[in-house]
Amino acid sequence: MSKAIELLQQLIKFDSSDKTVANETIDFCKQWLANEGLTSKIVTNNGFNMLICEVGQGDKTLVLNGHVDVVSGKATQFDPVIEDSKLYGRGSADMKAGVAAIMLAISELNQLDLKHTQVQLQLVTDEEVGGGNCANYLTNEGYLGDFVICPEPTQIDIGFQAKGILQIDIELSGSSAHGSRPWEGVNAIAKAFEVYNQLLTLPFASESTEFYDGPSINLAKIHGGEVYNKVPDACTLSFDIRYLPTQNKEQILKEIENITDGEIHINLEGPPVMNDKDEPYIQQLINTIKQHTNKDEVKLFGQHGFADTRYFSRFNVPAVEFGPSGNHWHGDGEYVEVESVDNYKDIIVAFAQNM
Repeated sequence: MSKAIELLQQLIKFDSSDKTVANETIDFCKQWLANEGLTSKIVTNNGFNMLICEVGQGDKTLVLNGHVDVVSGKATQFDPVIEDSKLYGRGSADMKAGVAAIMLAISELNQLDLKHTQVQLQLVTDEEVGGGNCANYLTNEGYLGDFVICPEPTQIDIGFQAKGILQIDIELSGSSAHGSRPWEGVNAIAKAFEVYNQLLTLPFASESTEFYDGPSINLAKIHGGEVYNKVPDACTLSFDIRYLPTQNKEQILKEIENITDGEIHINLEGPPVMNDKDEPYIQQLINTIKQHTNKDEVKLFGQHGFADTRYFSRFNVPAVEFGPSGNHWHGDGEYVEVESVDNYKDIIVAFAQNM
């Protein structure tokens, strides 16, 4: 069993869906790195711990940003199992395999001549709940680099774009009346259905790009009505909109405002990730992947969800999702392909050496 897989098994045993345990996982990683002869520091923001470890010197910095937190899972999922060349467990794919690999990579890189490159390992504890306390904080504090790799599971391909996120609540008002005489009132729920149908036909909803058929529009919640015999005078629609990297949040809100007299409240917003596929570091990463795999073609794709890459992208730092092969992350059968973990680590080491 490889050193990376042994480390991965240890990481999976931490139920880091809990913030306290996630912080304990950071402490474990710090000690593991110390045993490898590496010095690291822990940064804390709002009770969330982050680890920073740097090797090499130079005017170019490669950032390896991984998260040790996971979504909740069954107790058995924190007891890793290897079967048919797959390692099963919560976080095996998302993304403790990637974390184990980049920890091994920085240990190996510490023994190599990196020429004019510095490699900075960042481990964070809140990506699964939005990243507002960790990656957001680190990037605001200037931990940016020249190129960023987040080892999310990508099947050794590259997620080089990601949709933005806009979560909104639309509060609609009507006027109440007796349920037997609905024409005497204004039904707020009926208004809500009209708004929903119109929203799906707005200009932004029909746009597409080379990598996306369109934005994602999810009617996530609807709340309205109190009793059967009363026309509802209030209704709230809640939307989770993932908009294209080429789209503008303000324009989307303007289009929605034009179809409703309701009050719009923003619950959560986050910028998209927009990289150019011809960006030199991305092309270098593609070539490195080809050299270490049997891939004739490395797939560039756009993510529908978001990762901590978005916090770097807002500072115009190219940031990509690139990680080992696995499946069913966040699900009961989550696994990572064992062979891909060491393969991924070797790609990271080779890329850093020649960045």
